[in-house]
Amino acid sequence: MTDSTPRRARVRAPELIGKGGWLNTGGTQYTLAELRGRIVVLDFWTFCCVNCLHVLDELRELERKHPDTVVVVGVHSPKFVHEAEHQAVVDAVERYGVEHPVLDDPELATWKQYAVRAWPTLVVIDPEGYVVAQHAGEGHVHAIERLVAQLEAEHAAKGTLRRGDGPYVPPEPEPTTLRFPGKALLLPSGNLLVSDTTRHRLVELAEDGETVVRRIGSGVRGFSDGGPEEASFNEPQGLALLADGTVVVVADTVNHALRRVDLGTGEVTTLAGTGRQWWQGSPTSGPARETDLSSPWDVAVFDGRVWIAMAGVHQLWTYDPVAGTVAVAAGTTNEGLVDGPAAEAWFAQPSGLAATADRLWLADSETSALRWVDLDGRVHTAVGTGLFDFGHRDGPADQALLQHPLGVTALPDGSVAVADTYNHALRRYDPATGEVTTLATDLREPSDAVLVGEDIVVVESARHRLTRLRLPEEAVRVESVAHRTRRAATEVAPGTLRLDVIFQAPAGQKLDTRYGPSTRLLVSSTPPELLLKGEGADTDLTRELELNPAVTEGVLHVSAMAASCDDDPANAYPACHVHQQDWGVPVRLTEGAADRLPLVLAGMDEQ
Repeated sequence: MTDSTPRRARVRAPELIGKGGWLNTGGTQYTLAELRGRIVVLDFWTFCCVNCLHVLDELRELERKHPDTVVVVGVHSPKFVHEAEHQAVVDAVERYGVEHPVLDDPELATWKQYAVRAWPTLVVIDPEGYVVAQHAGEGHVHAIERLVAQLEAEHAAKGTLRRGDGPYVPPEPEPTTLRFPGKALLLPSGNLLVSDTTRHRLVELAEDGETVVRRIGSGVRGFSDGGPEEASFNEPQGLALLADGTVVVVADTVNHALRRVDLGTGEVTTLAGTGRQWWQGSPTSGPARETDLSSPWDVAVFDGRVWIAMAGVHQLWTYDPVAGTVAVAAGTTNEGLVDGPAAEAWFAQPSGLAATADRLWLADSETSALRWVDLDGRVHTAVGTGLFDFGHRDGPADQALLQHPLGVTALPDGSVAVADTYNHALRRYDPATGEVTTLATDLREPSDAVLVGEDIVVVESARHRLTRLRLPEEAVRVESVAHRTRRAATEVAPGTLRLDVIFQAPAGQKLDTRYGPSTRLLVSSTPPELLLKGEGADTDLTRELELNPAVTEGVLHVSAMAASCDDDPANAYPACHVHQQDWGVPVRLTEGAADRLPLVLAGMDEQ
């Protein structure tokens, strides 16, 4: 009799360590030994990362289907300095409706133990405490679901599977009018409409910014049209008023949709999106109701169209309200900071928009940048240098620093205010002088601001309120600080470096070669001089790079894609999946260091 149990690499899972301790467990601090007998899925995430938020949504279904065998543990691993603050992690867990235990690991101790290199990364641990799979990026839950079914059967037969309630203990709800509001809009009536994001609804407030006039949406996560009490949203964010002043467009972020609200009746209908998330290979234009979108975060009317900050794919799209169509307007889907013609520009989670007559301003959150698009479609950067540099520094724009801004507001004098979210500040950029100043500090995670007369009303998201400020004539002075991302640089040898992207098709699938190569690898570097050889695109997931010994530090930018399909000869139309991940790997050239850099897209690195 042969053993049909699938053979897998077995690596003992390192212990879970985090200086911030455990959240969502009712105060209990867990070890891996206490989770033995369960299938544990570690989700390495950080709350700035939209791809991590996508994975949180993907995992909800897995948790629902396997409540007594699977324990998902979020390992919060910060990129930005603000994300290492324990209270910020507590807020994020509630803000995004995380319903599983979370380990707060501000020093990246567990991240390093598991050799993680990208947000998000999922690691599967079997009931005996061995790592059996690792996946970087989003879109892998279908493969994990299949693996979970195999592990359940295998360990039930061995007697090593332990069923029962999981360790999740929900926190007590807080009685506030708003809960982590996202964006605000001044209505023609003088009232303020606010996206009450965590409660999945919109709230109209009187001119005082406090008195509730009405609520639009059931307050329950969902995707349904109807009257103000029946309609449902899923973590709505951006709001824009159409020209006639009677209709608001809503960026319904987690529903991957644009919604329409009739201000007269409160009736909600769907303008764009299918409810499904856009993936590589999906249409990039077409009828709005038939085209997939990806985490639209903000909307603004500019040059006759509704522009969409499509945070989920690092692009700008547009919605044409007359034709009823959507289309990509700028960005390649690659994550980074590249200016130039719209079709060649790179963005990184654009999250805030503001239009003037000749410019569309945008807060590009992951590059901590303020950028703008002109009427010819060219993209420019006013403040910001890239994915890894951030801080709170005023002065000339080419030296100024922001930290993960989410909102931008055009001011009457031609300057713009920036909701500098992770610096808890309101900043100002003046194009006339090229200077960046600070307007206000001690604002808890401001995510947007709106002009009301001579005042500016700031959405203080983590204080669950709107805060009215008089626009100051004098800027606030703050001590200048600068940071780089918290990840330690990977030491590699100068000269030849073998880059291996590990991809193993999930069980029951094979590489999709029906239309040519099913894999793609794109490599570049910052600074460009770091790479003497190996830059560019090709189909092989292994590449020999030549690193310039004269450049001691830099970042390797690696983007990999692989397509796999169900391996069933009887099915003429097998289900197919695209696996994609972008890595930014800080490297330090050190004599005698490693000459191989493995990056796991899916599977296990067995070298």
